Amino acid sequence: MTVTENGLTIETPEGHRIEAFQWTSEKPVRGIVQIVHGMAEHSRRYRHVAKALVQAGYVVYASEHRGHGQSALDNGTLGDFGAKGFNALVDDMVTVSRHLRELHPSLPLLMLAHSMGSFAAQIFLLDYADLVDAIALSGTTALELLDPRHSGWTLEAGNAAIAEPLTAVDWLSRDPAVPAAYLADPLSGFALTEASLLSIFDHGLRTTDMDQFDKVRKDLPLCLFTGDKDAVNGYLAWFNPLVERLRLAGFRDLSTHVYGGARHEVLNETNRDEVISNLIAWMNRVTG
Repeated sequence: MTVTENGLTIETPEGHRIEAFQWTSEKPVRGIVQIVHGMAEHSRRYRHVAKALVQAGYVVYASEHRGHGQSALDNGTLGDFGAKGFNALVDDMVTVSRHLRELHPSLPLLMLAHSMGSFAAQIFLLDYADLVDAIALSGTTALELLDPRHSGWTLEAGNAAIAEPLTAVDWLSRDPAVPAAYLADPLSGFALTEASLLSIFDHGLRTTDMDQFDKVRKDLPLCLFTGDKDAVNGYLAWFNPLVERLRLAGFRDLSTHVYGGARHEVLNETNRDEVISNLIAWMNRVTG
């Protein structure tokens, strides 16, 4: 089966042009997947995930966050979310979701969001849950616990629990090819501006307020999956409280999967085939 990759542009209401990609094939389609990437990376790092999803019967789209991707590199805004901060990323996700709904009105829309993308998806959930039919969060955490102003966590501390790391980003994956490729990629590994970084946690404070969940549909399927050696969730210390919060909020279809030994990028881990297979099984279930 041939998987086709296409680039496209989606324009926001205020005229911002979102750089995006589509993966598709001639196979009958059972659903649409919107991939939301993490911090200091880009959508095409998920090409292998997209291809597996297409082979399973999905059409896949992924878009670049503000301050990310080739266009940000070209115009000198790499690492800068702009004046609206983190909320601009959430707004762009909404624009993409609505665009995909218009393109594929009869098909279920699932969101797959990783790391910083999963933080934005937590905010998206509070206001726009009706736009999607399910949300999967990879490498996620409770934002108030990760907040570096309180936790002291830094990217440089990610390797603290790894004996004899080969690179500064070995905390991403046990597969040595992953951090090596990340460091060699001009669209990965850059720093966010201080204002952009802090806006993640300032805007994310809403996710800690249980009242914010009152109007969110509780039948929305949620899947949270991570590694127990993920420094970004405090080796589960900041992951489990998020799961408990969502349970207390009343979500009736909440799945979790913790992969033993896996680090932050479970979709790029040494057991990535298992992780992707489990993700597809969950997607197939929630799409009926």
